Amino acid sequence: MRDFTLYALSRIILELQEARFEFVSISDYFEKSESGWPAVILRHDVDRRLDRSLRMAEMESGMGIRGTYYFRAREGRFPDKAIREISALGHEIGYHYEDLCINNGDVASAVESFEKNLARLREIASIKTICMHGSPLSKYDNRDMWKTRSYRDFGIIGEPYFDVDFDKVMYLTDTGRRWDGESVSIRDKADKDRKSITEGSRAEHQLRLHSTRDIINALKNNQLPDQIMLTIHPQRWTDEWVPWLWELVSQKTKNIVKSIIVKRINNKKA
Repeated sequence: MRDFTLYALSRIILELQEARFEFVSISDYFEKSESGWPAVILRHDVDRRLDRSLRMAEMESGMGIRGTYYFRAREGRFPDKAIREISALGHEIGYHYEDLCINNGDVASAVESFEKNLARLREIASIKTICMHGSPLSKYDNRDMWKTRSYRDFGIIGEPYFDVDFDKVMYLTDTGRRWDGESVSIRDKADKDRKSITEGSRAEHQLRLHSTRDIINALKNNQLPDQIMLTIHPQRWTDEWVPWLWELVSQKTKNIVKSIIVKRINNKKA
């Protein structure tokens, strides 16, 4: 199976549906999280290539599932048309915020920027949840803007990196264009520094899942937990050969650079 195609994604979805997993948006999960049902929390970070995001949203809607699409503000503007089309398909829309990095670590300016961008986005769609953008080339972590303020003050019910219990939820992300890309991920990972997460409690979720086939095989072997967060960057997924090869080559190059950055960060912590 050729990975990172819409066909490959549809196979994951079908296999999980057959195993009785329910696909839910981020806000759905927060509103039902105590029920403990088998669920896939479906999250999409829209960084570029709106056309691929729309195709993915259409495919998922056609398969009867709903997820969350997080959009960034580019120079204070959002892609209104794409957001309305994806929202009309039944998906949740959220804010993919990067205000602290854009404001060079100035928390006061970041909060002001966040409030303005959130208001703009709410003119297009209802917004209940937010999720930070990793901004890998910045020295700032966008989550740090909430050390002195609360996003709940803005009518937000949750932020995945803060409010999902990764003791219970397995985190799978296509960062690095593979499912085990933690070594080339700077911030898009389950936060191991959270006090609620212990080495022992996470051990059952630490499967080595590199490819789509690995995920499907783990499912068939009953190795997956009852709750999974699936984080997808739609620009990486295409059925067209030339764009697929371009994504493959460009991501391998990015992974080399990001792995160097990760090693430097780890060396500083050591």
